[in-house]
Amino acid sequence: MEKFDVIIVGAGSVGVPLSLFLSKEKFKVLVLEKNPSPGQGQNKAAIGGIRATHSDSSKIKTCLKSLEIFSTWKETYGDDIGWLKGGYLFPVYNPQDEKILKDLLLVQKSYGLNIKWIDKDEVCELVKGINKEGLLGATYSPDDGSASPLLSINAFYFKSKEYGTQFNFNEKIIEVSKKENFIIKTDKGDYESKYFINASGSHAKAVSLMLGVDVPVKPDSHPAGITEPLERILDPMLVDIRKGEKSKNCYFYQNFEGQIIFCLTPEPPQWGYDRKVSSEFLNEISKRMLNLIPGLKDIRIRRLWKGLYPMTPDGFPIVDFNSGGIENYILCVGMCGQGFMLGPGIGWVVSQVLTGKKTKDDDMIINFRLSRNFTGQEKLK
Repeated sequence: MEKFDVIIVGAGSVGVPLSLFLSKEKFKVLVLEKNPSPGQGQNKAAIGGIRATHSDSSKIKTCLKSLEIFSTWKETYGDDIGWLKGGYLFPVYNPQDEKILKDLLLVQKSYGLNIKWIDKDEVCELVKGINKEGLLGATYSPDDGSASPLLSINAFYFKSKEYGTQFNFNEKIIEVSKKENFIIKTDKGDYESKYFINASGSHAKAVSLMLGVDVPVKPDSHPAGITEPLERILDPMLVDIRKGEKSKNCYFYQNFEGQIIFCLTPEPPQWGYDRKVSSEFLNEISKRMLNLIPGLKDIRIRRLWKGLYPMTPDGFPIVDFNSGGIENYILCVGMCGQGFMLGPGIGWVVSQVLTGKKTKDDDMIINFRLSRNFTGQEKLK
């Protein structure tokens, strides 16, 4: 039976950077993945946005670390991952949203986030062609940005392998048990490890139940799409938090290749694993995007898809050590569709905890415990 220090299930937005930072700290790491290559679950469905603009201190601090990793990756390691520092912009068209965002602004600034309120003229300067009718202003966080999920996952993967991580693809976990160490049985072999990390995204609940630990994670599907490349017309990610006819919000930006990438949050939620896209989504997102920037009406759409958001009841991730009372069972699950932006920061802080450089009560993760009551709500899901 092959033995490892750490076994991670899931080679996605969280599992791959986790393996990278753990291997960098000299842990012997195995990543088990049922798909044929890294990022073939929900990572390839991510739209690429990376923000620290959240309503919770742990999410803000974790994503600030992720932003540091993404923004310095090319300088540090040489790989172009499509990083673009465009910022996030939340335009406001009614007094209710203005109050919500301005109240949040005070909290966000207190946690070290670079964010400010800008007036209507500044918004119009940042986003040429934005609908001015009723526009009151916006919150703007200039240090947020975007990167290519495909380029990023491959860069993290090859660097992780360079540090010594073993990846076993096309291998499905059948059983996990715990004695002195964890014993993991797959359809291809048996393995032993001191630490077992569940980073299995939308399948987190099923994997955790193998150890008798229930986690409140269930997926819902969010549709997205991408257009043809255009000349640069938009730098920040635009997030419209107003409710639409069939959506809670929508968001879109122009990536490093000039394509507009767009997504929305369906209302009501579309629970389950169905990833088929209907024309209903296109009607809804088109109306919403054109309401914000009417000049987008003539661009052509190249592709549509759906990604699964592994949701928790309160919209915050679960990062826990000794989960369910099982020593060294680590949960890194329930990213609520933000695994791409949270993954590097979570990977880094978990590696710091396991090396003793940080504690399990660190500010970056203290609010993510499984034992919380899940009654709060992330205000900027």
